[in-house]
Amino acid sequence: MQPIKFEPLLVSTIWGGDKIIPFKHLDSQQAQVGESWEISGVKGSETVVAEGPYKGRHLNDLVAELKGTLVGESNYARFGDEFPLLIKFIDACQDLSIQVHPSDEIAHRQGKHRGKTEMWYIMKSEPDAHLRAGLRSSITPEQYKQMVADDTICDAIADYSVHEGDCFFLPAGRIHSIGAGCFLAEIQQTSDVTYRIYDFKRKDKNGNYRELHTDLAAECIDYNVQRDYRTEYVPTKNRGVSLVNCNYFHTAVYDLDAPMLLDYSELDSFVILILLEGEGQAVDNEGNTTDLHAGSTVLVPASTKTLQISGTVKFLETYV
Repeated sequence: MQPIKFEPLLVSTIWGGDKIIPFKHLDSQQAQVGESWEISGVKGSETVVAEGPYKGRHLNDLVAELKGTLVGESNYARFGDEFPLLIKFIDACQDLSIQVHPSDEIAHRQGKHRGKTEMWYIMKSEPDAHLRAGLRSSITPEQYKQMVADDTICDAIADYSVHEGDCFFLPAGRIHSIGAGCFLAEIQQTSDVTYRIYDFKRKDKNGNYRELHTDLAAECIDYNVQRDYRTEYVPTKNRGVSLVNCNYFHTAVYDLDAPMLLDYSELDSFVILILLEGEGQAVDNEGNTTDLHAGSTVLVPASTKTLQISGTVKFLETYV
């Protein structure tokens, strides 16, 4: 099997910007594109193969047909026919709502399929870009509800000025919000469960406030306070630098200007490459060649043993 690329699902939002279409070199006039769903197995929003022998096929149909050959035997046993990760590019020209996601355990208790753990990697953003992640002061669930009611909840949340290369891990329960000016890559569990905590009193196109999920969110929030929620790592040329290792995904960043062999022979999982900068090529152990360029996302099947990467290219590598 050769690596697979998908047609992106472009989502226009009230807070969407103008970075995604030129970043991905798309011929589209769609406005206010806030999200590009690069690889998705979310039911009703599945990505479709863009080229090659599986062109036109939906992702979960491929998983059902190819099973462990595509996703890895252990992943297929764990997740079945649903692809386990959702990959996005996000461009925000306004602050998004403040949100939290449940853990799997809480999601099941609340009648949901699964929870959501995710991460953000910041790309070239606006000079004043910022985001919110985690509590900066200790509050109780009762205080949280009161602060939502009196419009002071932002006072309790850590606010970060961000720059290219910053990384934030957002385990289920960590309160968060993408801020104005952010352009980022997001890796998350395949889940659409989001609880909206606060939306800055904004109204939708019909003049209505969007629904808040105050009580459901209160059950999910991790009320512990940490000193710093930004992921600390040392950027290094020509080797993988680990960013996140959790039960749902493992992610590293590569910044290459010399050829490198990626060895997946002992890995029982698919691998996703999310291209951030530059261009190059990947040649697998079967001789299949895949072009790599900023804005593209590539699904490498679990059956692939090695990838030889050439060119000057920066990318995220993630797998389960």
